[in-house]
Amino acid sequence: MTQVYFHCSNPQKVFVDYHGAVVDDLVDARDQATRVVQSFTDERSFVDWREWVLHVSDDQGDELFVVPFTFALGKPH
Repeated sequence: MTQVYFHCSNPQKVFVDYHGAVVDDLVDARDQATRVVQSFTDERSFVDWREWVLHVSDDQGDELFVVPFTFALGKPH
């Protein structure tokens, strides 16, 4: 098990995750990252999420992977 953090950013803003989550492995981290992105994009708001990216980092601050929010949004019509 390891502690990971889910930081969100776009060119203008950064949201830092100070709490993180304990995950079993990278698959678990990926699944939680997907849920984090979906929780943001599922909210009814006027925010354009297409430029946002989720950065998943370990407890040492090393970036493990990124998830572009467009992954959850799909292609624009």
